[in-house]
Amino acid sequence: MSNAVQTVDREQLRDTIAEVVDVDRAAVADHTDLVTDLGVDSLMALEVVVVLEKKYQVKFTEDEMRAVTTLHGAHELLVAKTAGR
Repeated sequence: MSNAVQTVDREQLRDTIAEVVDVDRAAVADHTDLVTDLGVDSLMALEVVVVLEKKYQVKFTEDEMRAVTTLHGAHELLVAKTAGR
């Protein structure tokens, strides 16, 4: 993998989350709650976090991990974490 900064494209993020939680990408709307709306359990939620950390080369705190409950929330957090790199 190159050292180029990975930009946070919302549609690519949608695809990544949909793939990890094994749902159609259309089910991952901006404010769809991954747990209550899509039935994501804690293990699958952790898998989402690990995949995002690896893909975007970031590390989430425990509080940030709990905040990754929607596409919108994940996108906002990743944009903030990758800003200035």
